[in-house]
Amino acid sequence: MARWAWLAAACVAGLLSAARLPAAECGSFELSVLVDGSPAAEYPFRGRTYIEALRGRNFSLRLHNPTAGRVAVALAVDGLNVVDAKHATAASATKWILAPGQTIEIPGWQISGKTARRFFFTDTARSYANWIGNTRNVGTIEAVFFREKAPTPLPIERGPARPLREGAPASGASPDGPKSSARVEGGVPSGASEADRFAATGIGSRTSFPVRWLSFEEEPVPAATISLRYEYRRELVRLGVLSGEGDLYARDRGRGFERGYAPDPH
Repeated sequence: MARWAWLAAACVAGLLSAARLPAAECGSFELSVLVDGSPAAEYPFRGRTYIEALRGRNFSLRLHNPTAGRVAVALAVDGLNVVDAKHATAASATKWILAPGQTIEIPGWQISGKTARRFFFTDTARSYANWIGNTRNVGTIEAVFFREKAPTPLPIERGPARPLREGAPASGASPDGPKSSARVEGGVPSGASEADRFAATGIGSRTSFPVRWLSFEEEPVPAATISLRYEYRRELVRLGVLSGEGDLYARDRGRGFERGYAPDPH
């Protein structure tokens, strides 16, 4: 069944010639997190890949298609599709379409055909997922890649050819989100639970990001799935992903030489 998906029209130029960034990979498909334009450090741990969330900092998601054909990518942050903020299966989700060898950078939640609102790290209590009312999967970023299904040859028909009729995108697919373009900041109220203080993603300032609808029929089985987890440093330390802060900071202050003299044995 043909599905409708999104393409960031302004990103077509970002092909394989673009600089390659450190990224979680699966069969050369890539998902990278860029924080303020720079690739986030990744920490493989117990079969997962973690990154450190930096409170209040903007981030974007870079996707790369290494194949010679188009692919569709279902992309979710905190369990919400970044196109329409719905919680759905990867197969049924509205997807991004990448041309052969294409790399695109998704700056935020797509709130219209022309505008996105930036991703940024914040506490769960201040997150977009909390505003939506679904915080079950905060702290996750996942991209699922689908190859395009090979077209089925049409039977030869006698008589005049009839043009194929294309459908139209479903209306109302994207929510407007919070009306204010100012991002939600500030501390978590006192008395909030520990879970309210864990890292999540907010909905930030508006940025121009034109997209258009395309027709695409994907293979039923994904070609690749890439999952990332993000947490604040304190949670990464508690999980064992990073060393304890005391030891880490002590190592950072270490020197090759100290002032002093050789001991005198008398």
